[in-house]
Amino acid sequence: MIHATRTDGVVIDDDPVRLDRDKLEQWLSVEAYWSRGRTRAEIDRSIVGSWVFGVYEDDAMVAFARVLTDRVTFAWICDVFVGEDDRGRGLGSWLMSEVVSAITATGVMRQVLATRDAHEVYVKSGFAPLASPQRWMEIDNRPTR
Repeated sequence: MIHATRTDGVVIDDDPVRLDRDKLEQWLSVEAYWSRGRTRAEIDRSIVGSWVFGVYEDDAMVAFARVLTDRVTFAWICDVFVGEDDRGRGLGSWLMSEVVSAITATGVMRQVLATRDAHEVYVKSGFAPLASPQRWMEIDNRPTR
């Protein structure tokens, strides 16, 4: 179980029961450019199949990240979201630092993510552009891109 607390009392943990599913639906179905239109059922299914991290202030969820991993060889970090009212407080950088540390502690050697506009947040946690992007391939059937 992952649990970390900042000096201001903000907490990260990986308990999926604690997640605010209504807030996640708003963030991922409406606000996030990469998942707009994702249904509540899809969000719920994605949580079941993932390692999830919620960030809480006074028991209110203020940020979220999801990791798909076998906890041995590979981890894909996705659906990283900080609520609009809580941006600019370093929560995203702190969340990523804790997520990367938790994944690294499992022994996973390769972690990836994709972003359109938050590169500076991820660089702080050690991410860099793919060294060999020509090796990667994809099938992308998402209706939003």
